[in-house]
Amino acid sequence: MNDWTLPKINQTKCIQCGSCIKACPEGALEMIDGKVVFIKPQACTYCTQCERICPAGAISCGFTVTWSTNS
Repeated sequence: MNDWTLPKINQTKCIQCGSCIKACPEGALEMIDGKVVFIKPQACTYCTQCERICPAGAISCGFTVTWSTNS
């Protein structure tokens, strides 16, 4: 996954709770020096779990992936 498609982490809003790190199924996030960062950006599958779980609204995925039931 390219950097431009990674979810954005607003460090000002982030409360360092670690919820996003625990929610990431790919282990792409980690807390370093009190900041959540992508340690494995290439592993991010854009599942949006981090955005949905963040209680502070500090993570923004930029666009939404939806599945249509129409044929």
